[in-house]
Amino acid sequence: MIGQSPVFRQILRLVSRMSACDAPVLIEGETGTGKELAARAIHYQSARQNGPFIPVNCGAIPDSLIESELFGHRKGAFTDAKENQPGLVTLAEGGSLFLDEVDALSTKGQVTLLRFLQDQEFRPLGARQVEHGNVRILAASNASLPLLAERGAFRSDLLYRLRILCLELAPLRERRGDLEPLSAWFLDACHQRFGLGVKSLHPDSLAWMNQYHWPGNIRELENLLYREYLLSEGPVMRVEAPKGMRLAAPDPVDAPSDDLSFHRAKARAVEAFERNYLTRLLDLAGGNVSLAARLAGKERRSLGKLLKKHGLGRAPRPKAFSRDGLISA
Repeated sequence: MIGQSPVFRQILRLVSRMSACDAPVLIEGETGTGKELAARAIHYQSARQNGPFIPVNCGAIPDSLIESELFGHRKGAFTDAKENQPGLVTLAEGGSLFLDEVDALSTKGQVTLLRFLQDQEFRPLGARQVEHGNVRILAASNASLPLLAERGAFRSDLLYRLRILCLELAPLRERRGDLEPLSAWFLDACHQRFGLGVKSLHPDSLAWMNQYHWPGNIRELENLLYREYLLSEGPVMRVEAPKGMRLAAPDPVDAPSDDLSFHRAKARAVEAFERNYLTRLLDLAGGNVSLAARLAGKERRSLGKLLKKHGLGRAPRPKAFSRDGLISA
């Protein structure tokens, strides 16, 4: 998990607090916001970190196999049951079971899951004895489960069982300042994997990317950077903006106003000048900060502070979650 924006730091604080609670967690957010990554972060910082983390895509389980997939079956339970088969709950014993796209569960699947959540007891298909499972349920959904419950498309009682703790992940367009460290991380991963050299984004590309709506969020950014890294030839990547791209809504503080004070208007004009000047300066210097400082007649350290202020230049390698928690990458 990579980022430095205030909204992202709040998410990290919630992840840390939820890791200390052994209760179900519902993770909500648009597609591509990193819901499974957040679930893994919760698991590997919890007391269950030495237990298994078992992810399952609920949308990929046929309705007729939901009980067998979750709870397993005994030999002879049905025609093709030639041997005993443990279910996902058994495989996740002592750890966490991550139910991705839980909103895709059918009515039968929802009833099956609800029954297990009530007392953590289940019976494999074909078995006579009831078994107990020691599993923490982490669920994720792209859709609003409360809204689906209002429409009768999702059971309210199951929603209440899953939503004891709720983590809502912000879309990339609301995480101002996180695009640069995310891009630096993905480009470094490309360098490590493909070995085509260290590459960085051109300031012009960063400019439109910081204004883009990103409907696919971090996954869309990752796929874009991987493709451009493989196809670009120079160390500085110029990425073309998509045609008819949808811009993110501006921050309220950036919105135009007729009653701005003189000092506020002046500060905005200076900020706009600095950013435009620095963007053109980096363009002329090919992204080389030392050369840019010489062209501008400024000390490199002083120019570096200005670049950092406006989020320009190559971002430092950020922090990330590993299996052992938040570490310095």
